[in-house]
Amino acid sequence: MAPTSIPQISSFALRSILEKDKLNGTNFTNWYRNLRIVLKQEKKEHVLDNTIPDEPADEETVAVRNAYRRTRDESTEIICLMLAHMESDLQQQFENVEAYNMIVVLKSMFE
Repeated sequence: MAPTSIPQISSFALRSILEKDKLNGTNFTNWYRNLRIVLKQEKKEHVLDNTIPDEPADEETVAVRNAYRRTRDESTEIICLMLAHMESDLQQQFENVEAYNMIVVLKSMFE
């Protein structure tokens, strides 16, 4: 018997789970769990677990500079995702904060 195929869930569709429950300060645990589910599916969960490294020097290899840019770009994408799924008062507090640091502060505020 052939293995059963599991339908692929689009990244956009899975992100919709964050729409129904924007972070408001009382629902951090559920919001954070849903955020991690979305990022795990997108293979970007690491953005919440690590800070962005310092920008590499010009003499670094192209591969190192590209890896840095990819990490920075993923972090920016996740910051926007997180902010878009917060109530406006929290958005204002965190609009200029890196994703990793945002999660650290949110955990200390709400866990």
